[in-house]
Amino acid sequence: MLVVKNLTKIYEDGTLALDNISFTVKEKEFLVIIGLSGSGKSTLLRCINRLIEPTSGEIFIDGINVTAASQSELRKIRQKIGMVFQQFNLVNRSKVITNVLSGRLGYVNTWLSMLNIFPQSEIKRAMDNLRLVRIESKAYNRADSLSGGQQQRVGIARALMQEPALILADEPVASLDPATSHSVMKYIEQINQEKGTTILCCLHFLSLARRYGTRILALKDAKIVFEGLPKEIDDKKFKEIYGEEAIKVEIA
Repeated sequence: MLVVKNLTKIYEDGTLALDNISFTVKEKEFLVIIGLSGSGKSTLLRCINRLIEPTSGEIFIDGINVTAASQSELRKIRQKIGMVFQQFNLVNRSKVITNVLSGRLGYVNTWLSMLNIFPQSEIKRAMDNLRLVRIESKAYNRADSLSGGQQQRVGIARALMQEPALILADEPVASLDPATSHSVMKYIEQINQEKGTTILCCLHFLSLARRYGTRILALKDAKIVFEGLPKEIDDKKFKEIYGEEAIKVEIA
């Protein structure tokens, strides 16, 4: 489904964010990417859909070379890639349903969508996706009237509007409390299991990674330092990834 080959990203200030990264993700897999802040997790996700341009290397999605795609080709590729952001990225003053419908902009009339005029079929699609994450009752509330967990569920519903084959979730629960984090992660898991959507999800905490990931990839200092099953990360490997202090926090 997804193949990353020898991916490197060096920023203009000389920061090496990704150093010759290679891995493969199978269709319907739930891959969790872990690592400290600055390890390259977010850069990796943004390179996959070319929100950030890689310095070198190749990325293939269903055999299509994303890194070689023209802008018109890239727009078509992105239609099948949903993105869930850490900070939700909602238009706060707009209604929830308007935010969700914005995930369908690549499929509907551009001029009508700018006026917030959408076909009834798309409004039904938006309500169905809000219903999936159990927040349809808030459809006509302003986005900024919702809690953090509710806003992230809106973000998930928006990503689903693209009917994506792949969802990139960049620290989707980083700003949420533990109970709300599990609630949001369960919806992402449900999408993976019921819709067969492939998931790449960046997380900080190993406990969440072990609970929801079918496979884990760990980054440290821009390199892959672990790739395997959640149960294969013991305390020694965790120490190599996060350091001694992180182990104490995780166990506490």
